[in-house]
Parts: sequence; structure tokens; C-alpha cells
Amino acid sequence: MGRGRAKAKQTKVARELKYGTVNTDLSALQAELASGHHHVLPTSPVEEVAEDDVDDDPYAKYYDDDEPDPA
Repeated sequence: MGRGRAKAKQTKVARELKYGTVNTDLSALQAELASGHHHVLPTSPVEEVAEDDVDDDPYAKYYDDDEPDPA
């Protein structure tokens, strides 16, 4: 029964976010963009997957390679 109050608060916050005016400091944004300090997330190198690792199908022993696939 306490859900009504929580939902009302969530609705109020959602309305404030949707319709409220945001005071953005454009000069601070411009200074940050012009400073040249860009934060780039490091990326991990892409690992090559060996073809033998792809064949780790636990059901492979039940397949008969000589039979064509049923259509």
C-alpha cells in the first residue's frame, strides 16, 4: 500500500526532469571543450579466436558428418 507515495514522488521527479528548465553554464562548457583535455576510455585489444576454440560444441559427438542436413 506504500507504493502510492513512492510512485507520486517518481512522477514528480520525472516531470521536473522533462519540463524543468536547466541552467547550463555555456561558458564553462566552452572552456572545457576548448581545453583539449578529452577523456577517452581505454580500449582492450581484440583477441583472436582460434578456430579450434569454436568447435567446443558438447553435442558434436552426436552429429554424423556424412549425413546431409535435413531441410
